[in-house]
Amino acid sequence: MRSYQPDLTPPWKRSAPVPEVPAEPDLVVEEVSTGFCGAVIRCEKTAQGPTVTLEDRFGKHRVFPMEPRGFLLEGEVVTLVRPSAAAPARPARTASGSIAVPGARARVARAGRIYVEGRHDAELVERVWGDDLRIEGVVVEYLEGVDDLPAIVREFSPGPDARLGVLVDHLVPGSKESRIAERVSGADVLVVGHPYIDVWEAVKPSSVGIPAWPVVPRGQDWKTGVCRALGWPENTGAAWRHILSAVRSYRDLEPSLLGSVEHLIDFVTAPATDPSGD
Repeated sequence: MRSYQPDLTPPWKRSAPVPEVPAEPDLVVEEVSTGFCGAVIRCEKTAQGPTVTLEDRFGKHRVFPMEPRGFLLEGEVVTLVRPSAAAPARPARTASGSIAVPGARARVARAGRIYVEGRHDAELVERVWGDDLRIEGVVVEYLEGVDDLPAIVREFSPGPDARLGVLVDHLVPGSKESRIAERVSGADVLVVGHPYIDVWEAVKPSSVGIPAWPVVPRGQDWKTGVCRALGWPENTGAAWRHILSAVRSYRDLEPSLLGSVEHLIDFVTAPATDPSGD
């Protein structure tokens, strides 16, 4: 029989116990030795012991051993442990914050459409609302500007069963965009927008890792001016890829864009009403 060995460590030298916290997906913690802060992506069992992979707000991944007292959770030291297989799974959510529907097939495309001004707008909408749009059967197309919007609306021939929603950049009172919006808006056409010169600005600066979007003097190409002011290479395509990669969910976008897109989706997916009232 093994004899009892008392702990002779003085009380003032003993480490106080810390909570053990299951490393559930999306739990945000900070690794104590490096200061790396991120959300839990996965846990793995390796020959060297269990590890946890964290993803920071820029999408960078780091793998850390799950050592005792190795992480901070809301400023408190904790020990991460592998989550129990029996733990109830939280409902997965889409990038827009909606509850995901596993295995759901894309709905046959509706007659209604959402138009956005340019390719970057379309890619950003797809990034955040793509899963929702496929389930609802909503197709997003881009216009390459709003000057031809009146002719496009006439050709589309919107109606109660084929509503048209349009997202416009820089939709502020007195602008060219606002005057065009007034011309085409109607019972089956909804034009909404955001106040930004370009959809780039609808991405939160903190998500991109900059203090603020720079002010570009009038007369300059806005996107090129942004690259120049931030010290980025004057390659707007590469700049946009960097910005888009920083968008992981609706949390990375400004509320004014979120509200506008949600309004458009609700508008084009609303059931047609019977004009007779029956």
